[in-house]
Order: sequence, then structure tokens, then C-alpha cells
Amino acid sequence: MLSARLRRAERTLASLTRGADGKDLTEVLEAHLDKVYAVARETDGLQRRTTTLEAEGRKAFQRLGLVRYNPFEDTGGNQSFALALLDADGDGMILTSLHTRQATRMYAKPVRGGRSDAALSEEEAEALRIARGG
Repeated sequence: MLSARLRRAERTLASLTRGADGKDLTEVLEAHLDKVYAVARETDGLQRRTTTLEAEGRKAFQRLGLVRYNPFEDTGGNQSFALALLDADGDGMILTSLHTRQATRMYAKPVRGGRSDAALSEEEAEALRIARGG
């Protein structure tokens, strides 16, 4: 009689712990554990990629300041400009274009830490101030 009850209890336990596809509890738990490990590996890979992208993104130009102006009375419109391009660390450049009737000249000045060692015109200083967020 105990043997019959034990077999019935084992059948009941087996039916309760059987997965939808007929696998027993051990196989179901192993499959779930494999999925957990796969997700952990994928998460680690995504973390490495995110760290790399964040480091590279800091070097991309992400702040800019543009000032258009007319430096000469004999030219029409504000066709000259000063453009400051800075990365997250305040490094970058100021690109200046001076437009006259005869020619257009372009100048570039380096910027480190939000400051330029080169002498800046009013327009260049304003473009840099805008790019820095001031």
C-alpha cells in the first residue's frame, strides 16, 4: 500500500513539475539557467560597446557657436562667420571665414579646454562663448 501511494505521489509530482513541452523540472531549470547565462554574456558585451561608444562620443563635436557678421562696409549681407566646434572636454577649433568682393579667406584656430591661445576677434570670442554654453 505504501508502494502504491509512493508511485501515485511520484506521478503527481512528475506531472506538476513537467514543463509545457513535456520536459521534467531539471531540464526546464537547466534551459532557464542557459538563458540566464546567455543574457549575462550579451549584457557584458553591450556594456563593453557602450563604454567604447561613450568614450568615442566625448571626442565628437557636440557644442557649437556660430556668429555671422559683415566685417567690411563694401560687401552686402552677413556672409562672413566665426564657427566654434567643441567636444565634451571643450577641445576643438574656431573656423573663421572672411568674405570680401574679391575673395573668401578661411582661418582655423585651435581650442583646448574651452580656451584658445590664439588672439580672437570679437566674433570668434562670441562664437566660443556660445559654444561653451554661456
